[in-house]
Amino acid sequence: MIKRTDFLVIGSGIAGLSYALKVAQLGKVTIVTKKKIQKTNTALAQGGVAAVFGKIDSFDLHIKDTLDAGDGLCNREVVKMVVKDGPERIKELVKQGAHFNKEGDGKYDFSLGQEGGHSAKRIVYAQDLTGKEIEDTLVKKVEDNENITILEDHIAVNLITFSSSIRSGLIVTQHENICCGAYVLDNKTGEIETFYAGITLLATGGASKVYLYTSNPDIATGDGIAMAYRAGASVANLEFVQFHPTCLYHPEAKNFLISEAVRGEGAVLVDFKGHRFMEKYSPDKELACRDVVARAIDSELKRTGADSVFLDITHKEAGFIKKRFPNIYSKCLEYGIDMTKDPVPVVPAAHYMCGGVATDLNGKTDVQRLYAVGETACTGLHGANRLASNSLLEALVYSHRAYKSSAEEFKSIGNKVSVTLDLWDETNIIDSDEAIVVSHNWDEIRRLMWNYVGIVRSDKRLQRALRRIRNIKEEINEYYWGFKVTSDLIELRNLATIAELIIESALMRKESRGLHYNIGYPAKDDHWLKPSILKKSF
Repeated sequence: MIKRTDFLVIGSGIAGLSYALKVAQLGKVTIVTKKKIQKTNTALAQGGVAAVFGKIDSFDLHIKDTLDAGDGLCNREVVKMVVKDGPERIKELVKQGAHFNKEGDGKYDFSLGQEGGHSAKRIVYAQDLTGKEIEDTLVKKVEDNENITILEDHIAVNLITFSSSIRSGLIVTQHENICCGAYVLDNKTGEIETFYAGITLLATGGASKVYLYTSNPDIATGDGIAMAYRAGASVANLEFVQFHPTCLYHPEAKNFLISEAVRGEGAVLVDFKGHRFMEKYSPDKELACRDVVARAIDSELKRTGADSVFLDITHKEAGFIKKRFPNIYSKCLEYGIDMTKDPVPVVPAAHYMCGGVATDLNGKTDVQRLYAVGETACTGLHGANRLASNSLLEALVYSHRAYKSSAEEFKSIGNKVSVTLDLWDETNIIDSDEAIVVSHNWDEIRRLMWNYVGIVRSDKRLQRALRRIRNIKEEINEYYWGFKVTSDLIELRNLATIAELIIESALMRKESRGLHYNIGYPAKDDHWLKPSILKKSF
């Protein structure tokens, strides 16, 4: 049985929910999310949303900071558009019920924070739980909307395209690639359902779970990027993986981030002897861009052999720390660390994908009727390195632009099945009795990526990693086509695809720029002043 929906939204973070609320004015919307709707990267975002509200700030300053962080690879037109549209999108959130810290009586008199790479205070925040405030606001609106159906505990397996349907019928004539929906696994029943959609939007977040150490939750397996690539969409700039400099280092803590806003409020980085070291690496010291700080910490750890460095904000008043960072303070306290008295042990961890599915200014991919927004997309905003707190901003602006574009496109589409969609075929498929294959390959991929494709790279390491990941992919594909599909297997298959794409992209770029540092090519080379683009050949 084929299920029909006007708009299929895969993912339930800020980008997916914002888009869903707007297109619900046009027709029926189905949201597919693989966990509970609130379990997203958005909900974990601590710092805030970068936007120009301060009296001493300006669009030109925000644009310059973004371009400087992107190290020559930002699309200037995109940067200008996102920065100038940002304040309006934040006002829209306020109208929807979101509450941000304020310092005046006016509706938009926000208290503004400062983070690395920003030349002025422009971070709109809700204590240190900004993402949760936004996610909770949008979830309530979505749940109250009768035009939106939410499918929790569902995971998309593959996109369905018109050209893939032609290929499966053994007709080799090339046609324009048109996305018609997706195959979706219901985790509770184990059944795979066929969804036809007029327009499909990918908002599945990033892929930092491809690394052994990450600030991301387990859901960040690059599903949208991998599916889009398999469907024929172009992906870009996947070599630019942002490692957040300050993830809490503790044996019992998993993926807990110490926000960059802590450094923005005056925290300093020190080694195990209590000595500051950032002045050796940048005149901006602790407020340098993330790639600089992450490489500095990595260098210090390798030089000293220490397990971590320390983030020290003990010189600030205890009352200020508890009020400004209540969530971080209480979380550290759970692990016996009182950040008002003790420096916090931190290490870098994979945090954000600056690359993704290539899109235009409206979030459209080069597969018709397929959009990508949020961390899943590569819009050209971030270039070689994302400026802090520009990610939530990008998601808001692009979900709005994708809605506007979808509204025009939907007029000519409607909910009409224009192709014959095949149901998922599980003939001769059996239940797996070798789950160890999944867990072993999952662990091997993440260790391989951390050791060979991490903060500092070399062609020799990358080539070794590429050979191994291709062998692993063969093992996974053999397993995938022989056994009943599970959510773990889907995520593993996607992780292997993402790992290969990151490695191939890194090998393409024969220079060091932004987040990509290759010891064999330590300097920038203007010959590579362009995005790295990969597209699957059929």
